[in-house]
Amino acid sequence: MTATGRELPLRLAVYVVTWSTPAPTTRTHLDIVGAAVAGGATAVQLRAPELTDDELLPVAVEVAAQCRGAGVLFIVNDRVDVAVAARAHGVHLGQRDDVAWAAGRLLPGQVLGISVRGLEDVDPALRAGADYLGATVWATTTKPDALPGGVDALRAITAASPVPVVGIGGITAANAGEVIAAGAAGVAVVSAVAAAPDPVAATRGLVRAVATARGRTRSLGPPDDAGRPARTALEQR
Repeated sequence: MTATGRELPLRLAVYVVTWSTPAPTTRTHLDIVGAAVAGGATAVQLRAPELTDDELLPVAVEVAAQCRGAGVLFIVNDRVDVAVAARAHGVHLGQRDDVAWAAGRLLPGQVLGISVRGLEDVDPALRAGADYLGATVWATTTKPDALPGGVDALRAITAASPVPVVGIGGITAANAGEVIAAGAAGVAVVSAVAAAPDPVAATRGLVRAVATARGRTRSLGPPDDAGRPARTALEQR
């Protein structure tokens, strides 16, 4: 699947990040991916800092196959070599990662996402070749070291960026509309799906919230009977 250019903002609309959830939910990364896909997520990021590359690769290969079959964008967090070996659609990196090295390792057509802390990080990320940016909106317990900038900072970043921006951090179906209204292409969530009592329903709630915020325009299309957004045709690898 090629998801750069005009297609990429559509694929970033509802972006679920996996997490090894603690008890009592105790869901695996594959459990979360399955629920996100069933609920209509347009993108999935595999984030598993607790796994070695050798442990992560077979999981990534399975996720890649599932996402490819469903037309869902598949991003690997941090692990560039895993993203390449599993033929994921791309990788997402933070400010502490060697972005220049990573960009040189990616396959043609793979997507590069970069987290930014504020306006000062936008230009360096763009020069490094970022296809989209991630910005922390509100505080979150799943990544307490991330500095939230709030909606105003998000709005400034989206205004300054020629590439799509995804808001993350403290986002739920109740406040997702604020993120879209600030100019973000989509919302990224971790615990709002991974730790939800019903992760499929939680994903569907986010899909509805984003569709409502966009006025149910052609960018997502009207939801189907399961609450999933209508999808555009995607080129499969």
